[in-house]
Amino acid sequence: MWINLKRFFRTPSKIIVSRVVISTTDTTIIVPVYNDPAGVARTIDSLSQCQLNDQWALTVVDNGSTDETAATIRCHTSGINTACYISENEIQSSYAARNTGIRNTDADVIAFLDADMTVSDDYFDRALTHLHENDLDYLGCRVDLTVPDGERTRTARYNAHTGFPVEQYLARHRYAPTCALFVRRAVFADVGLFDPRLISGGDMEFGNRVDAAGYDMGYCADAVVHHPVRSSFRSLYGKNVRVGRGHCQLQRYYPDRYGEPPIPPRHEPLDTEPVDLPLDDRLAFGALSTAMTAARASGYARELASPSDTGADVDGPPSL
Repeated sequence: MWINLKRFFRTPSKIIVSRVVISTTDTTIIVPVYNDPAGVARTIDSLSQCQLNDQWALTVVDNGSTDETAATIRCHTSGINTACYISENEIQSSYAARNTGIRNTDADVIAFLDADMTVSDDYFDRALTHLHENDLDYLGCRVDLTVPDGERTRTARYNAHTGFPVEQYLARHRYAPTCALFVRRAVFADVGLFDPRLISGGDMEFGNRVDAAGYDMGYCADAVVHHPVRSSFRSLYGKNVRVGRGHCQLQRYYPDRYGEPPIPPRHEPLDTEPVDLPLDDRLAFGALSTAMTAARASGYARELASPSDTGADVDGPPSL
């Protein structure tokens, strides 16, 4: 456990940090899941190779699944002594599920993964070493998109090409995605939890709050998680519709930060790694990019016309 005195040493232009280390840091890994038994099985099996011990814990939060997800979680966590399975059935939101996981641990550092990701056995060692050696409060890690054999569709290759530029997210928009994120518990105690009203964009809203509070944020390229690509056009389109809805929600709930509807927020385009692509791929990727922009616009318009309701009875981010 550590005490963060950051909030008590603040000037208008500079934050002076004083941290007292009291004991060895414990870590809990939180994995939210909804109706994805195959994905959560892969993630748990991957984590089981990380040699979890008494200083590590795994919390899988089922967000009201209606299939065999719950049975799969119980089966695959049965051999991990430090694993537990809990449910969040009242609020249909991955952020609500993460909040439930946070409230059910007293670990000093909380790591987040999605329920379809895999990690190498040194992922947590690399990330935590970077977190502590650089005295960080909030850490994003590298996300590599993988294309399984037999799924090398053009959509899959486009998704892999655009990827998760986490370092750029942090540099330009001051957040890291919750699929590869480490946060000290004291940060949640100070700035609050994720906003469970959001269906997308909660990682950015939380990261922006952390940044505004003056906490130290960083990126670790050596800690890598593997995220499967979306290989079908329908799946990728649906994700971008949800992102568009999330953008509209951010404006509805936080107009001072993100602007007011009905003008969608504009974000600076992110760079992609220079890759020599065949002409047909360049043309196809351009068409897919246009389609995904349209998907976000469609999601934004849908949210304006019919606001989402996750069932969260809160006005703003809840406290720890």
